[in-house]
Amino acid sequence: QIAFMTLTLFPIRLFFAAFMMLLAWPFAFIASMGSDEQELEKPLSWWRRIVDVLLKAIMRMMWLAGGFHWINVKGRRALPAEAAILTVAPHSSYFDAIPVTMTFASIVMKAESKDIPVWGTLIKYIRPVFVSRSDQDSRRKTVEEIKRRAQSDGKWPQIMIFPEGTCTNRSCLITFKPGAFIPGVPVQPVVLRYPNKLDTITWTWQGPGAFEILWLTLCQFHNSVEIEFLPVYVPSEEERKNPVLYASNVRRVMAEALGVPVTDYTFEDCQLALAEGQLRLPSDTCLLEFAKLVRSLGLKPETLEDGLDKYAASAMKMKKEKVDLKEFSAYLEFPVSQTLESMFALFDENEDGVIDIREFVIALSVVCKPSKTLETIQLAFQLYQSEGGTVTEEDLAHILKTAMGVSQIDVTHLFRAVDEEGKGKITYDDFYTFAVLHPHFAEEYLYADHMGAESVLKTSSLSAPNGICTDFSPDSSGDRRKPLQKKLN
Repeated sequence: QIAFMTLTLFPIRLFFAAFMMLLAWPFAFIASMGSDEQELEKPLSWWRRIVDVLLKAIMRMMWLAGGFHWINVKGRRALPAEAAILTVAPHSSYFDAIPVTMTFASIVMKAESKDIPVWGTLIKYIRPVFVSRSDQDSRRKTVEEIKRRAQSDGKWPQIMIFPEGTCTNRSCLITFKPGAFIPGVPVQPVVLRYPNKLDTITWTWQGPGAFEILWLTLCQFHNSVEIEFLPVYVPSEEERKNPVLYASNVRRVMAEALGVPVTDYTFEDCQLALAEGQLRLPSDTCLLEFAKLVRSLGLKPETLEDGLDKYAASAMKMKKEKVDLKEFSAYLEFPVSQTLESMFALFDENEDGVIDIREFVIALSVVCKPSKTLETIQLAFQLYQSEGGTVTEEDLAHILKTAMGVSQIDVTHLFRAVDEEGKGKITYDDFYTFAVLHPHFAEEYLYADHMGAESVLKTSSLSAPNGICTDFSPDSSGDRRKPLQKKLN
């Protein structure tokens, strides 16, 4: 079918879809000229209403050319005065632009998008909220602009926000970002479904690229999409004061409508779990919980490398000395809090009130550089090595247990394979040489013996119900108050 469609219908569809976008451009360009905020806050003039109808018709023809012969819409779209913000999920593809072109609601877009030929003009027509990557204060300004528009009593067009903040595979709803919920105004949840026999729609950070998705989708005879407008969600007073709670409750309503679980993990957590490194995190790792606690302290793992060097240098000076909670607080330069106590508990293996700070540094290195396995192991060797620059089998076990976030691991086979001369100690150079010759050493010497290859997240479709990470379905929310699982217990 793909071969036949590629030679016949695909080029025709692609041509007509591109033609429709080009046809829409002059209308959007003329309608966008000279628009200022005062004009945008006024009711649409008669000619703008005509342009709106024309552009919606042209965009509908574009999707028709792409095989979306009918779009199934359920529920009623609320008026701007009823719900200033539309929250849409799951976000899984650039085809999620379909509800945007149907409603012409404003969206949050990166500022660079307006400079894209043709597409940038169409984007500007819907009065988006632009986010600038070059402006360090952009996030605050974006939230303030969303809040200003949302509290304008319907003068501005509705804002359509995808609160997941990234594309997922629709098997669950990940943590919603709070931006859409900070204004504390009613929102209308909107859920998307693509009930196609073959999924050519999904476009995540792993898998087919953008053009391949477009090609495969246009090679389908028919593509289905369902858009359901759920009842307006009016926040309680508590939810108005707590955007995170508000976001969580709206997500739960949307998950129930979709019939999928929710997960407390974020996009960054899933990147960590599925990172392309020589050590893949097992499904029972506590490092995902650790990463969440790191972010709760206000630290961003992706920008923490300088801080990691500082923490590592301090840990080297402390050597094998263990610290209590108060000393751990001083070490991190953070006051004692519930988050800090939870993080401390992850490393308090014997529940004796002290931890080995080296384990914290190794775990932080994995979270900051999940795909750079050997860099983490090199740092760990520096923390554990003797004056002669060597580590023992026991040391290696501590290193790998911490790097994988598990309670037990058998490193005997791996250690003996690296220690060819049987000295009972190895250097990092020994380990590096072995890792270069055996790039899949973890699968060969660790996973198979300790936990079974099927439990590695690389092949975790059975152990992880939602296909991405650990399941937190709506009916198990009460379990979240249980004590955190310790790394070594």
